[in-house]
Amino acid sequence: MKIIAFLGSPRKDGNTELLLKEVIRGVEDSGFKVQVFDLNSMNIQPCQDCGGCDETGECIIRDDMDSIYEAIKTADRIILASPVFFFSLSAQTKAMIDRCQCFWIEKYVLKRPVPLGKYSRKGLLLLVGGMKKEIGIQCSEACADAFFKTVNVPEHSTLSFLGIDKKEEILNHPDALKKAYEEGRKLAVI
Repeated sequence: MKIIAFLGSPRKDGNTELLLKEVIRGVEDSGFKVQVFDLNSMNIQPCQDCGGCDETGECIIRDDMDSIYEAIKTADRIILASPVFFFSLSAQTKAMIDRCQCFWIEKYVLKRPVPLGKYSRKGLLLLVGGMKKEIGIQCSEACADAFFKTVNVPEHSTLSFLGIDKKEEILNHPDALKKAYEEGRKLAVI
């Protein structure tokens, strides 16, 4: 089973990354590996809404998204991990999602959705935010839901934590780390 993860936090060893590491530990303890894409360190240009993918379903911009496209097409499980910034996903996460417009074209216009694969496709959305307002989770979830549907992931779960802002503050919440680990184990179930 192929499992990929997108780390959308710009803060190295921050709360989002620490939670993602626990999810990955749960997956790996189940016998699988996870390929992690650190979106902040990648060269991902924003979508230009140029129409270049309209007839082929392939983006014409050549950058690090090329490796992401291939990984998404062949993944059985997709983890999307992002901090909540201004009631939404981080810019790094959103830029990657916006560049998945070519998958939208393939699925809805060209009628060629990504195959569900041998193990079906499942996802996990992992969110951490400093504010305590649920709207940050709701808005982030709406965007992530559109992403998962577009890349043909019919079901995903969401694990979110609010009121956690300072770097490594999540370490003071062992229940959060435990839940992240358990989500990793669940995601690895065939």
